[in-house]
Amino acid sequence: MLLVMRILIVGGGIIGTTHADEAIRRGHDVIQLERETEARGATVRNFGLVWVSGRAEHELDAALRSHELWEDLAARVPAIGFRAAGSMTLLRTPAEVAVAEEAMARPDAEARGFALLEPERVLAVNPALRGKFLAGLHCGRDGAVESRVALPAIRRHLEASGRYAFHAGTEARAVTSDGAGVHIRDDHGRVFDADLAIVCPGATLGGLARDLAGELPLRRVRLQMMQTAPLGEELTTAIADGDSLRYYPGFAGAALENLRTVQPQAPTAEAHRMQLLCVQRLHGGLTIGDTHEYDEPFDFDVDEAPYEHLTGVVEELLGRRLPPIVKRWAGVYSQCLDPGELVHRGSPADNVWVVAGPGGRGMTLGPALAEQTADQLGL
Repeated sequence: MLLVMRILIVGGGIIGTTHADEAIRRGHDVIQLERETEARGATVRNFGLVWVSGRAEHELDAALRSHELWEDLAARVPAIGFRAAGSMTLLRTPAEVAVAEEAMARPDAEARGFALLEPERVLAVNPALRGKFLAGLHCGRDGAVESRVALPAIRRHLEASGRYAFHAGTEARAVTSDGAGVHIRDDHGRVFDADLAIVCPGATLGGLARDLAGELPLRRVRLQMMQTAPLGEELTTAIADGDSLRYYPGFAGAALENLRTVQPQAPTAEAHRMQLLCVQRLHGGLTIGDTHEYDEPFDFDVDEAPYEHLTGVVEELLGRRLPPIVKRWAGVYSQCLDPGELVHRGSPADNVWVVAGPGGRGMTLGPALAEQTADQLGL
């Protein structure tokens, strides 16, 4: 017989929200607290990509399982805008093609949905790609979600269960645990009682997270992105450039080491640790990025040079001018320092867990991480 638990989740981002969905699916009651009126962190400042293609070997099963769970969630909540559209990594030099050829020769290439395509076949898959490149590495397992509308849509679905309550503008200040359960006091002086608390702080590593768990084994990463006006035609896959090969462990190997040696990045790309990722939103605009900055304190402004570089790369691959840029922003996510772990998951007190640090993989791995937590906790 299922023992129904009262589960309190702190944090309204993708990790907290997928944990809420998993708990509700398993028959439990959930209260979720979010300090902002709506999540404003990395969850809504990303591409919305479910990115299987470049995951490390130890991440691959979780990424593939997460893709399945996103498909299930989309069947229950169509408004999240999930598309199993795949991706195309466009290769402009022989050294980049060699990295793709090495990836194609590995035993997991089929699981990743890899196919190395000549330009004519790239164009057949994605007719918007009329620019300059030697080949395209197609990954049929990649997908996309509408990151800025997914969380409200999921919450509306959870509220219909009658077993879920979302408290916006509510900051958890203190958590205590005793024989009667877990008690969380918020910034309005209210106390929420539960059997179990799961704290998902995102990139907010001070405050409650530090009070509970001390210095977490995480670092923060800042990135810059932008969005265009509608493109006016369909981009049938997400796209990436050859620089993206440098940032995904699934491409590690001799060919990548050779690429790093014989083909330095462009100065702007190297200075900002850049890759191109690009996905089309349902409204037709393109979300384009990104950069990587690791040294805090982070700048509070955004630099124009990376945007100019990314614009040039996208236009070369599309073979056309981009529509006007309508939005630019920066975001920060937290990253687990142990490369062998998908996320930091720890219990600083009885029936209190902290889950944080998917490291830019939150949208990709969120549902699978929530499933793993639920299994580990015996929910």
